[in-house]
Amino acid sequence: MAQNVLFIMSDEHQQKAAGCYGHPFVRTPAIDALATGGTRFTNAYTNSPICVPARASFATGRAVHEIGNWDNAHPYDGRVKGWGHTLQQRGMKSLSIGKLHYRNETDPTGFDEQIVPLHVVDGVGSVSASVKQPLGPPIKTSKLAANIGPGDSGYIRYDRSITEETCRWLKEEAPKHRDRPWVLFCSLVCPHFPLIAPPDFYAMYPHDMLETPKGSSLDYELHPWIEKFRQVQCHDEFFTDETRKIAIASYYALCSFMDSNVQKVLAALDASGARDDTLVVYTADHGENLATRRLWGKSNMYEEAAAIPLILSGPDVLAGKVVNTPVTLAEGANTILATLGLEEAANPAFQCWRRTANAPDDPARVAFSEYHATGADSAAFMIRKGAHKYIHYVGYTPELFDLDADPEEETNLAADPSHAATLTDLQAELTRRIDPDRVNGDAQDSQAALVEQHGGREAVLNMGSFQGTPAPGEKAEYVQ
Repeated sequence: MAQNVLFIMSDEHQQKAAGCYGHPFVRTPAIDALATGGTRFTNAYTNSPICVPARASFATGRAVHEIGNWDNAHPYDGRVKGWGHTLQQRGMKSLSIGKLHYRNETDPTGFDEQIVPLHVVDGVGSVSASVKQPLGPPIKTSKLAANIGPGDSGYIRYDRSITEETCRWLKEEAPKHRDRPWVLFCSLVCPHFPLIAPPDFYAMYPHDMLETPKGSSLDYELHPWIEKFRQVQCHDEFFTDETRKIAIASYYALCSFMDSNVQKVLAALDASGARDDTLVVYTADHGENLATRRLWGKSNMYEEAAAIPLILSGPDVLAGKVVNTPVTLAEGANTILATLGLEEAANPAFQCWRRTANAPDDPARVAFSEYHATGADSAAFMIRKGAHKYIHYVGYTPELFDLDADPEEETNLAADPSHAATLTDLQAELTRRIDPDRVNGDAQDSQAALVEQHGGREAVLNMGSFQGTPAPGEKAEYVQ
């Protein structure tokens, strides 16, 4: 029987930063309750650890290299059809409330209605993300490091507006659609930086409870690709020990603030009378490094940035189940289509989360992710299979981790002879899917063309970047 879908996505929520994922003190009672009453995935990954590509992959149910949304200056415009278009063709309601990060509101991106949407700046985004060969100079200003602590922000106000509009729609509009299933995409922006948190939530996280970020010492050896990235995106150099604690406390506070908004949305769903006929999904577009390895933001294949929370709850979803099979964000498209009885329109290259949830764990299943965006000297690709994660950097030595034995990814096994067979197997898994060199070339050719369209390398670098898309109604502030 077809059901409704309430799909809640947050922005930059590190998988570990939730009680149900084992964090010792981060408070996320709404998400935890959703997991208790539903199914939680432990090995869910974004298809690309940055906003625009990840969201384009989710919209289309396809990999980033298939659709060409390489970075935050290559926004989704609806030309590649996705799950929303299928719903529209079948006369089913599809609407979004909150952040989309597509090109603009008028493109045919599969939604009947966009309520308080957020899209890339001026329909273009930050073109500096596409500057490669060589990468641009180190940032001179870090808004991420400057805007921290208790207070108010455009994103906090925006999330409150998103929550209010979602609750209003569930109360006033959902009852009008009892005869046909609907999909409501509620897209919150927190805990994405700026790391400014409502004071009452900030007070929940005194500094003495905060852990020292892994790999934060200056003598911690970084992979050469990561070191090259960090030379450009050097946000950590703008922090002190004290301000780093303020920022981390703010991030956890924003996780709790976001959770409080999820609770309001779920309460509104209950009040609407549609809960028993609705699949609820909670996930994020990607994670957050949070000073681990002296990195902030996302943009790499380590667990902090690439792993995402994923919880399903609703009819025919097992309560209290934990799924270890690797899955990716793009499979949300197939999940929506299957839930609405439209499985024939699904992409056969991907699975459906509900089907995966109801099956035994599959250790041979592979999750794939890729990154071509800000600070990337070359493409990075991830293969997760069983306990192992393989990271392929074009032009650099790879990384191989055994996540069962080394969940913190501190021991690279790629050069260990005892793991040679595993390395060969995962390299073969990657090349069965793509030619890494060709995809890297395709991405960089597209990015170079975009830079030329905007006046060339010097003009783009002189323009600067805005280090985060502003909330609706606010103006982008470019910095070098």
